Amino acid sequence: MLKLLRRWRAAPAPLSVPEAKASRAAPLVAWRDMGRAVWTPRDYAALAREGYQTNAIVHRCVRLIAESAAQVALSVRIDGREAPGHPVQALLARPNARQSAGPFLEAVYGHLLVAGNAYVEAVSLNGDVRELHALRPDRMRIVPGPDGWAEAYDYVVGGESVRFTQGREGMPPILHLALFHPLDDHYGMPPIEAAARALDIHNAAGAWNKALLDNAARPSGALVYSGVEGGALTDTQFERLKTELEDSFQGSRNAGRPLLLEGGLDWKPLSLSPKEMDFIEAKATAAREIALAFGVPPLLLGLPGDSTHANYAEANKALWRQTVIPLVRRTLGSLAAWLGDGFGAELHIEPDLDAIEELAEDREKLWARVLAAGDLLTDAEKREALGYAPSPGQHREEDRHGRHSGALRGKQ
Repeated sequence: MLKLLRRWRAAPAPLSVPEAKASRAAPLVAWRDMGRAVWTPRDYAALAREGYQTNAIVHRCVRLIAESAAQVALSVRIDGREAPGHPVQALLARPNARQSAGPFLEAVYGHLLVAGNAYVEAVSLNGDVRELHALRPDRMRIVPGPDGWAEAYDYVVGGESVRFTQGREGMPPILHLALFHPLDDHYGMPPIEAAARALDIHNAAGAWNKALLDNAARPSGALVYSGVEGGALTDTQFERLKTELEDSFQGSRNAGRPLLLEGGLDWKPLSLSPKEMDFIEAKATAAREIALAFGVPPLLLGLPGDSTHANYAEANKALWRQTVIPLVRRTLGSLAAWLGDGFGAELHIEPDLDAIEELAEDREKLWARVLAAGDLLTDAEKREALGYAPSPGQHREEDRHGRHSGALRGKQ
């Protein structure tokens, strides 16, 4: 008994299990069944690498939306009237010395689509905003204040950190654009995160097919031990064989790799063929789910099996109506409210929908309806319906008075 007690006291203490911290970038591990499904972590770097840089569907969706949104012509309005010579117009046309309006806005929209967040820095000199810069979302950290709202932002690069304090008065130095996230108070949720599982399936199917081609497209199977009659593998032999299979032959990159067998081992093909597993249809389904999350009609991506829209033109209109224009209006509204604090005016930045060729047919129909209204609408109301401000010298009260007088004359 004393020997056992001494041995127990001399035994090293068990290592403490490190505390696991919850993180919004933590990987999601699915069920384990004949192997483990490994999902892409939900952080900007992983989604950008596995999505935008690796997956052709994600890459095309992001570029299609961001480039389309960035090419929309902008108009600045002050107190409801267009102000083409306003400093904000010049600032948006040339945000900084390295970028024009197109690349700058494309970066902002791209960050929103991949990260769900976009950050714009305003560089001021003597109180005047001189430059705008789009900052990388993965380098920005929110510093919450006592009330829970962001009171500062830390921009971290290579161990160095720069803090941007959000003042209570005047224009804050950082504009944070975030897409809606139901479970996060500060950070937004990107469309690519909702399609992360479809993204992994699409990437895994491609990697599996590539590995099969690299290894002569040989299917997997099972090893059957037929050694000494009535005998079986020892525990050591079984563990060694299991470790060798997991390290050298398991996974998509090792699919179809030739196996060197020892005496008594026999190879029995058991896996389904690629045709039976239907990798092509699985990839097409995953691709359509990715396009659905981004709001891009699959027809525009050349995906088979989609007949929602009658033709390419209708699909292109749907992209602009349902995805591009809402994103542009949302972003420009936030920019206008932010820049308005710095320029001290009731500022509105609006997209010029008349300049969008894809919506020209819709605009023609609107013009036809408004012009066909005749005396039912005043000139001011017609201009408002078409998206124009009242012309100089026009007043709504006078227009309404003239309309009522005309109606009375008609009755007489």
